[in-house]
Amino acid sequence: MHKATERPATRYRGAPGELLKPLDAAIDRLAELNAIEGVSPVFNVIETAQALMFNPEGLDALYERVSIIEAAGFFGGSDWDFPQTLVPSLAVRTVRHGEPTATRVEILSQIRLLAVAKGDYTHPSISAEHAHHFLAQVLAMNLDLVVSDLPESDRLRPDDLGYAVQGLYHYLLRHLGYENFLEHLVAEVWRILAQRPVQVEGVKQMVTQIAVCLQKPDALGGDVSDEALHLIQAVFGPTEGCREDPGFDVYSERLAGMDDATLLQEAIAFAQAMHSTGLVSAYMPVFIRYLRTRWNALIPTALGLSHTGADAFHCYPALIHKLIDEALYPETSQCAYGLAMMLERGILYAPPVAPSLWRQIRLTLCDAAVDKIVAVFGRSRSPACFLLADVLNVLGRPLGVGQGNYPTCQSTRALSMWAYSQPVELLRILAWAARDDEVVMRFEGNSISSRDLGAGLASEPPVDVDAVSLLTVPHLDRIYFEMGRRSVGRGEDPHKWVNAEFHGDHVGHGFRIAVDVFTGGLKDFEGFIRDFYAAYHPFYNGNIPVISPQPAGIAVTDSATRFLGWHAITIQRITLDPNDTMRVYFFNPNNDSGQNWGQDIVTSTQGNGERYGEASLPVAEFASRLYVFHFDPLEIGEPDTVPAIEVNRAMRLAQGSWASGR
Repeated sequence: MHKATERPATRYRGAPGELLKPLDAAIDRLAELNAIEGVSPVFNVIETAQALMFNPEGLDALYERVSIIEAAGFFGGSDWDFPQTLVPSLAVRTVRHGEPTATRVEILSQIRLLAVAKGDYTHPSISAEHAHHFLAQVLAMNLDLVVSDLPESDRLRPDDLGYAVQGLYHYLLRHLGYENFLEHLVAEVWRILAQRPVQVEGVKQMVTQIAVCLQKPDALGGDVSDEALHLIQAVFGPTEGCREDPGFDVYSERLAGMDDATLLQEAIAFAQAMHSTGLVSAYMPVFIRYLRTRWNALIPTALGLSHTGADAFHCYPALIHKLIDEALYPETSQCAYGLAMMLERGILYAPPVAPSLWRQIRLTLCDAAVDKIVAVFGRSRSPACFLLADVLNVLGRPLGVGQGNYPTCQSTRALSMWAYSQPVELLRILAWAARDDEVVMRFEGNSISSRDLGAGLASEPPVDVDAVSLLTVPHLDRIYFEMGRRSVGRGEDPHKWVNAEFHGDHVGHGFRIAVDVFTGGLKDFEGFIRDFYAAYHPFYNGNIPVISPQPAGIAVTDSATRFLGWHAITIQRITLDPNDTMRVYFFNPNNDSGQNWGQDIVTSTQGNGERYGEASLPVAEFASRLYVFHFDPLEIGEPDTVPAIEVNRAMRLAQGSWASGR
C-alpha cells in the first residue's frame, strides 16, 4: 500500500485526544439547540471535526461518534439526511471538487456509511449492503488517491482538504477489508453493467481507475483478470485500429488507410465490445461517422444488429442517418448502443414513432431546457445533441432509466413504462417539456398544467440523470403530486385514481392495497395475496400473461428486514425461469436493482432469466413485499384456488418483516 503524500505539518499537531473535547461539546450544543429551537449550528461541529480528518486516529474518533453526530441532527435538512438517495458519482464530485464545507460534510457522511456497512451503526433508511456498494463505487472512482501521489489540484485545496480526502480513502480501503480490491471492484462493475443502465459515466470512471491501477500492478495486489482487461479494452481500445488508445486524430488517419476487409473487422470488433459490456468506446462514433462518408451499408454491422434491427435500419435509412449525424459524437458515444437496441426492439414499425423522432430532431429547445442541459452536460456539444442522444438511450433501454431520489420514483417509472409500451407518449411529453417548459395532462376530465403548480414531492430537480429525465421529471413530479392532492379525502389510497390517469389507460382499473390508509394496519391481507396470485400468476389466472407492464408498490426492507419505506416499481412479466421456478420480473427505478431485503430474499438481476434492466424474485417472495397493485377486474382468476401453502408463505415473510406490528 502506498503511503499518503506527506502534507505540510503546520496546523494539525494536536493529538486526537486533545481535539475531542471541543468536538463533543459542539455535538452536544447542536443536539441541545436542535431539540429546543430547531436551530442547527452545524458549522461548529464541522470546524471541530475537521482537525480530526487528517490521521487514522482522528478518523477512528469520528467513526465512533457517527451515531451521536446523526442523532444531534447534523445531517438534518440536507441531502445527506437521506443516504439511500445519494449517488456515488455526485459524492465523488463533492468530495474532490466541492466547496470546503460540503467536502467536510461528505467526509463525515462516508465515515457514517462505513459504520453502516460494517454493522457498527444501524441507519433507519439504508442497509449495510447498500452502504457497502456505495462506498465500493466511490472508492473505485477515487483510486488515484490510493495508488498515486496527490495531484496538484488536490494538494492546493484550501485547508489541506486534499490530504484529508486522501486519508479518508486510505481509511475506507483498509476498513472495508478487501484482500484483493481490484477483483471485487471488477465484479462490482460487471454487476452494475448486467443491469444495462442508461447512465454509465460513473461506471466508465471506475473502469478508468482500474486501468490506472493496472499501470501500477503492486498498488492494490492481485492478478490482472481477463474481465478487467475486457472492460478496459471495451472503453479505450476495442479494435485493432485503436487498441493502444492512439487518440481521435491518429485513429481517423488510420481509418482513411484501411481497406474494406479491415473496416469490416473494425465494425465486428466494435459491435462485440459494445454488446458484451453495454459500454461504448469514444472511438466508435469516430468510426461510424467515417462510415457515413464511405460505407453506409457497414453501419448495421458496426451496431451489431440482428435481422430485425437491420431490417428496421433499411426501412428508415434517412431517419437513422440523420439521428447518427445529429446525436452520435465521442461525448455522446453511449447513444450508439441506445440506437442499436431501439432498432432491435422494432418500435419504428409503429407508424407514429418515426414522425415523432423527426419532430424531436427538428425541435427548438426553450431557454429553460437549454440552461438545464448546459448546467449538467456542459457545452462540448449542443443541448439538442445531448437530448437527442438520451432519447435514443431511453428508447433503446427503457428499463435502464434510473434515479437515486426516492420521491421521484413514480415519474421515473412512468418514463420507463412509456418508453417500453408507448414511445410516442414519451416523445410527446418530452417535446412539450423541452420546447414549451410545460407538460399538460388530464385528470378525470380536467387539464393539469405543470406551469401552474408549485413544488412536487422532490425538493430539488434531478441532476445525475439522463437528459430526458432532467427535463421531464420536474414537470411530471408536480403533476403527480397535484393528482394525489385532488384524490385526498376519498377514503382510499389516492394511487387508486392517480396511477391509471398518470401512467395511461393500459393500467388496470382494478386496485388492491394491503394496508388501511388511515391506520397503517394490514387489511384483509390473505385476500390481498390471493387476489394478486389470481390476477397475475399464470397457474391461477387462466394462463394470461402480463399484457402491458403494470405499476405496483413495494415495502422496501433491508437485510435485517427493517422497513425502509414505500417504493414504486413496475411488474413487467411473470413466467417460469430456467429452473422452472415461477418468478416475478419487475423494473425498479433505482439506479441499482440488486438488493437484499432480508429473510434470504435477494433480488436477482442476472442468471435467472432476467432481461436487461429487470430484477426478479420467486412469486411468494415478491408478494411478501408487495403492498399495492393494479389489475384488470374482467381478467382475474379464482382466488380460492390459490394453494394455502403459497399464501401462507408470502404472509409469513411479510409479517416477519415490514408487516410486523401492523
